[in-house]
Amino acid sequence: MRNERHFNELVGLTLSDVAIGAKEVVFTTADGKRYRLAHGQDCCETVVVEDVIGDVNDLVGSPIIMSDESGSNHRPDDLPPLDYPDESQTWTFYKLATVKGYVTIRFYGSSNGYYSESVDFELMEAE
Repeated sequence: MRNERHFNELVGLTLSDVAIGAKEVVFTTADGKRYRLAHGQDCCETVVVEDVIGDVNDLVGSPIIMSDESGSNHRPDDLPPLDYPDESQTWTFYKLATVKGYVTIRFYGSSNGYYSESVDFELMEAE
């Protein structure tokens, strides 16, 4: 069962860990809750963590003061052109800050245009 949340729910929480994988990011709070940013794979699309700007250690041990999500279908200027671009591309940016610093996590999604490239933010069930 999915437990979708708004990304700004992290504001005011203190993180004890941030684990970044190729296709997901898991945030663990000081009180033991775990949140996940990930894409629910369907068929003919790919969504990956493309880039992390900043030091994720700056997000640990101090309350989150900013948690923002934005997206774009325009290819960022800092990326090289693709040899064979997909019909649809989506970049989703997750910006977080504490008093120690800022971090931006960039997801990249591509598909033939018929499938979602969105990233979900959810509260994970206790194990």
